Amino acid sequence: MIEVKADALEASFEAMERSGLPPERPMLAGARPIAGAAFENFLRSGGGLEAKAMSGASDAAGGYAVPDELDARIDATLKAVSPIRSIANVVTVGSSGYRKLVASGGFESGWAAETAARDETDTPVFNEVAPPMGDLYANPAASQAMLDDAGFDVETWLSDEIAREFAAAEGAAFVGGNGMNKPKGFLSAPNAATGDGVRAFGTLQYIVSGAAGAFAANPEEKLIDIVQALRAPYRQGASWVMNSATLARVRKFKTSDGALLWQPSLAAGQPATLLGYPVVEAEDMPDIAANSLSIAFGNFQAGYLIAERGETQILRDPYSNKPFVHFYATKRVGGMVSNSEAIKLLKFSA
Repeated sequence: MIEVKADALEASFEAMERSGLPPERPMLAGARPIAGAAFENFLRSGGGLEAKAMSGASDAAGGYAVPDELDARIDATLKAVSPIRSIANVVTVGSSGYRKLVASGGFESGWAAETAARDETDTPVFNEVAPPMGDLYANPAASQAMLDDAGFDVETWLSDEIAREFAAAEGAAFVGGNGMNKPKGFLSAPNAATGDGVRAFGTLQYIVSGAAGAFAANPEEKLIDIVQALRAPYRQGASWVMNSATLARVRKFKTSDGALLWQPSLAAGQPATLLGYPVVEAEDMPDIAANSLSIAFGNFQAGYLIAERGETQILRDPYSNKPFVHFYATKRVGGMVSNSEAIKLLKFSA
């Protein structure tokens, strides 16, 4: 009798295996199944992630790398609201540091007869560029009730919050950062009035406005001077950078025949131009004052380097500030001037 019952039980298992259907299990989550991917489950409840050894996306502290879709959304928002990032050279690094060699001066050449001796020519000087880096972080919080709400899009909210906080910190650092555990802004680089080929490597050239804290007579001439001070290869892709208060004054400048130097955009998505070059509004640029560097012009793709780690890290903290859940996001970012010939400044000085 025991053998007959065992045969019947074994037959039922074989039938289940042949059907290909997974065995049903009781739902342990409680009220409802968690909708979405494992990352959304992680944001809402802190669970849903499989812990396996040697995972590059997880660590012992509970960190979790932001998935590609969300990370791309954050990067796109940063580029849209962080003005310098949108025009600078952004590179992704896999370590905590980044170094680049930049040649200043070129090698020489010469002419000689067919059988004449050839003298040795000069070689270029190589300079190392190592942008100072720091951890850019944000720590937004949400109540557990918000996370439990099925109609609350936690991923969109989190990416928007992180992007907003990151963009504000980046904008200030890329313009005027001191390089101490943060990027070194281009206005923090040394500057001098001497031209290219004479200044030391890493020193930006400035053009004086002709009056302390103001434009002198015929201000359009100074704008033309700063454009022409930039060498022709760098003018392709060059942009103006100033804040909205300075731009409000510049937009009123006219030529001798009454034409405006400012040309508004003629199509959606196209920037307005000043002397034929696009204008980028960066509110972290200083207002016009005595000896201020309120206007920059140059090819920032060639002149300013941003180095960043590829992943944004998220640490979920439901314990420090109950009943709120904090999402500690961090990303390593650095920056500095990489080519001092590619950026020019207008100094409001006599």
